[in-house]
Amino acid sequence: MSNLRIPGPTPCPPEVLKAMGWQMINHRGPQFAQYLKDVTSGLKTIFQTENDVLVLSASGTGGLEAAIVNTLSPGDKVLSVSIGVFGDRFATIARTYGAEVIPIKFEWGKAAEVAPIEDALKADPDIKAVLVTHNETSTGVTNDLEPIARVVKGAGKLLLVDAISSMGSINLPVDNWGLDVTVTGSQKGWMVPPGLTMLSVSPEAWKANREAKMPRFYFDFEKAKKYAEKGQTPWTPTVSVVYGLSVALKGLLEEGLENIFARHHKLAEMTRENVKSMGLKLFADEKYASDTVTSVAATNGLDGKLLTKIMREEYDIVLGGGQMSLEGKIFRIGHLGWVEEEDIRAVFIALKEALPKAGFKGA
Repeated sequence: MSNLRIPGPTPCPPEVLKAMGWQMINHRGPQFAQYLKDVTSGLKTIFQTENDVLVLSASGTGGLEAAIVNTLSPGDKVLSVSIGVFGDRFATIARTYGAEVIPIKFEWGKAAEVAPIEDALKADPDIKAVLVTHNETSTGVTNDLEPIARVVKGAGKLLLVDAISSMGSINLPVDNWGLDVTVTGSQKGWMVPPGLTMLSVSPEAWKANREAKMPRFYFDFEKAKKYAEKGQTPWTPTVSVVYGLSVALKGLLEEGLENIFARHHKLAEMTRENVKSMGLKLFADEKYASDTVTSVAATNGLDGKLLTKIMREEYDIVLGGGQMSLEGKIFRIGHLGWVEEEDIRAVFIALKEALPKAGFKGA
């Protein structure tokens, strides 16, 4: 089996894969209703929320679209806080549905700063919502979301959060920070294949939902809630992924939130220290470096694209490459979900041999 070290999809434990092979059941029957009830309860614990939590069949991007279309109307002003590819994607979705997007972009590799956000909100009181990515996998940066949330909620705005690659791996207390819609995806730290997006919806978001005019059908929060109350989903769900999530959640809840966060932080620290010890440079500002993925600059002659090819073909280790303007300029090491120290050590044993082959001249 390949050592899959990308920030999603992530490897799945054997018990999750076994569950994925269970026989199909009636998705309108009592057995599925119990699965959905148990999964929703477990998700609320990890989201640290009393808000409604909805489970939709889609990738994380579907969850971002759902957050937009269920809370906004065409013409609404939206402040988009972006630190990378996925922040830009969130803004594009809003723009596609007719929102007036006001972008605040920060240098890739850096975290968002609070002051420009606060200034933008003061400058335009008509802003309805703020879009922000908690953990930007394209750059390996985790935004310091708590002070951002404090400013946004202090201004009385909706806060829509992309937590696709952080929720379940990095501490994100939804209720304490006042997050209105928080989106994650099954293929990240949840250790389950792609196919589900899970999101929380606050009372303020529900109020916005009643007024929102953007078109929606498949991703309708109101329909999803109505059906969830009777243990169903509006449309045919990815039943097998629900099976897998039910098993994965059981393990996560047994491990406990603090232990989950500590495990991811320990692996991230181990990864970063190994990167530096090899004469490589971290791409992300280390103060805000992600605990789920480490981005490494391709410097000193290193060909980032060639490196990922060599690692894959010669060592059976799959690393993430750079995206968009970062293509070939960085490589990324995922360390979220079902991953152990042994998996990380294997990466650096291989890198020691592969780096010179990809042109790296050393420190």
